[in-house]
Amino acid sequence: MLNGEFQVGSVEETWTLAKELAKELKPGDVVCLEGDLGAGKTTFTQGLAAALGVPGRVTSPTFCIVQEHQSPDVLFVHMDLYRLHGEEDVEAIGWEDYLARGAIFAIEWPERAGSLIPSTAHRIVFHHLGEEKRRIAIDTGDHFAV
Repeated sequence: MLNGEFQVGSVEETWTLAKELAKELKPGDVVCLEGDLGAGKTTFTQGLAAALGVPGRVTSPTFCIVQEHQSPDVLFVHMDLYRLHGEEDVEAIGWEDYLARGAIFAIEWPERAGSLIPSTAHRIVFHHLGEEKRRIAIDTGDHFAV
């Protein structure tokens, strides 16, 4: 399992790290992305999507909340829950439907989903270190708590 802290200095290095995580993902997995604006969450998500075979451009769903991306092999769902207020709101945007469809999730602001986030979620925390440099902490353990 990919665990630990990693320092990256470019988009390419961020995508390489995302590609390594993507190798471990399976339908129903949840990747929780935490960090300030500009810390690298969307760049990492773009790398995940590319590694999963998602065609086209992946952008932040800040205003639309959810973006679905279908690859030949998997449904990739990118959620930005910042504008939501709790589990009921997350359920209202189709959480259960996406789970039933075997989606792989990338979720920004995962604390808004509360107990809907499984304990097996992959937690990725981003720290902006200046310019292109980021510290990315990855925890893929079975003890996630928001």
